[in-house]
Amino acid sequence: MTDAFSRLFQQMLASGQEMARAFNPALEHVDTRAFEKLVPTMPADVLEMWFGRTFNREGLDAKTRLLLTIGAITVQGALAEPQLRLTIRHALEAGATKREIAETIYQMSMFAGLPAMQKALDIAASVYDEEDEA
Repeated sequence: MTDAFSRLFQQMLASGQEMARAFNPALEHVDTRAFEKLVPTMPADVLEMWFGRTFNREGLDAKTRLLLTIGAITVQGALAEPQLRLTIRHALEAGATKREIAETIYQMSMFAGLPAMQKALDIAASVYDEEDEA
């Protein structure tokens, strides 16, 4: 790692720890399902600031980072349903298409297995239905 990247990575870790302390100093009673209600979606420019330009100015954009996050949650068996739903909504807000999200989930079937892929697709479909109704 370069010195600049090491400093950036340390800054990211410190920022994340500070944010966690600000949300709940003890972090003993955090219910991640509540995040979905707290922040249903962030505007695209906020997503780009947090997930694009801020952490890696010359790296991945927010949409790509969010698609990668969807893939990672899928590989974990799509057990973090509130986080997956939130990330799918954020990916849509950041410009990802429903097809790109589905392709990301399909790609993970090789690594996560068909049950995890199907669960993630079911979650995505429910988010799509909610978005269509809104």
